[in-house]
Amino acid sequence: MASWKSKEEFKDRVREWALKLNTDIQHLTVRPMKTKWASCTTKGRLTFNSQLLDMGKEVADYVIVHELLHFSVPNHGKLWKSLMRAHLGDYEALERKLKGNNEW
Repeated sequence: MASWKSKEEFKDRVREWALKLNTDIQHLTVRPMKTKWASCTTKGRLTFNSQLLDMGKEVADYVIVHELLHFSVPNHGKLWKSLMRAHLGDYEALERKLKGNNEW
C-alpha cells in the first residue's frame, strides 16, 4: 500500500479533493494532533494529523473527503453519508481501517 512521500504531496492531494468538491481552503496545516485525525473550521481552515502521512493513501483520502464535506454538510447525516459513498464507495471499510480494525 502506498504511503505519502512528503507533507507537500499530502497537501497537494487535499487541494485536488478540494477542487473536485468545490471547496475553498483558506489555510491548510499538517501537524501532530493528540486526539483527532483532522479538524476544520467554518472559515476554511483545515488541520490534519501528521500521523496520516504514515498511512495508506486510501485511508488518508477518507479523512480528507470527510473533512472537506463538512464545509457544506456540518453533520454525519444521510446527505453526508451519501456524498461519502458517491466519492469513495465503501467508505465504511476505510473508516474501519482508520479505527484500527484492519491493517493499514
